[in-house]
Amino acid sequence: MPEIYDTAIIGAGPAGAAAAIYASRAGLKSLWLDNRFIPGGQIADSGNVDNYPGLPGISGVELGEAMAAHASRLSMEPTRAKVLRLERMEDNLWLIHTKKADYQARTVIFAAGASHRHLGIPGEEELSGSGVSYCATCDGAFFKDTDTVVIGGGNTACEDALFLSKICRRVYLIHRRDTLRADQAAADPVLHTDNIEVLWNTVPEEIIGTDVVKGLRVKDVKTCAERELSVSGIFIAVGMEPASALVSDLVDIDETGYVVADETCVTSAPGFFAAGDIRTKPLRQVVTAVADGANAVVSVQKFLQQAG
Repeated sequence: MPEIYDTAIIGAGPAGAAAAIYASRAGLKSLWLDNRFIPGGQIADSGNVDNYPGLPGISGVELGEAMAAHASRLSMEPTRAKVLRLERMEDNLWLIHTKKADYQARTVIFAAGASHRHLGIPGEEELSGSGVSYCATCDGAFFKDTDTVVIGGGNTACEDALFLSKICRRVYLIHRRDTLRADQAAADPVLHTDNIEVLWNTVPEEIIGTDVVKGLRVKDVKTCAERELSVSGIFIAVGMEPASALVSDLVDIDETGYVVADETCVTSAPGFFAAGDIRTKPLRQVVTAVADGANAVVSVQKFLQQAG
């Protein structure tokens, strides 16, 4: 007979790591799945995490590794496998198909997070990894002493621009509106850094280059005037796309693609719980993801008790 787990945790970001820790402490027979080799999920792409209580200034990589190490001390290690499909079986078990094997579980904690949103402009896909990046802290060092562009107007875009300004000759910050969406604490340093130039009311039209990025064609949305920026690196920070395609036919999804669930992480499908950035919520931060992981395990315990 195949092994049946009490819960299968999908994702090893802060929500998944917290769920793994709480599931282990609760004595649940748990399976932890993740397809990344670096722990921490999205947080591993962050340079500094300055708002996680008690650990100001810790790097995203360090925080992810610390969470993974905590889980490891409780004998929780993620199985490295890409989940291909999920299905609800007639006996109410969940069947998880991966490239390596199939697994069965009484419940699922879905903490798959989100991925970087793309612009969809010419040259983006062709030059991804050859000058186009979605992580300034990961790839910024490759563009030392060159001119670069950051596209976006939120906290991530401002943080990326500020990070790049310390190693690049010039940084253009391109934003389609006339004010930044970022918090004041993130926006003010950008506006007062000499080698950061903000191009207001501007949108990217085409990434130029054959083998590597050579420039970016942009357009002023008010005047329709176009210009070409000669840059070597383009960093795209225009938000995230929830990784909900796997479950869109299994649970209720909102109009933006997030799994509908409140702080209990309970979804429309019995035994299926959504934790972290994948679920509907007003604030997506490490601290809320960790809380979700803990709440999801509590909800799993209640579900298993009621199911007998």
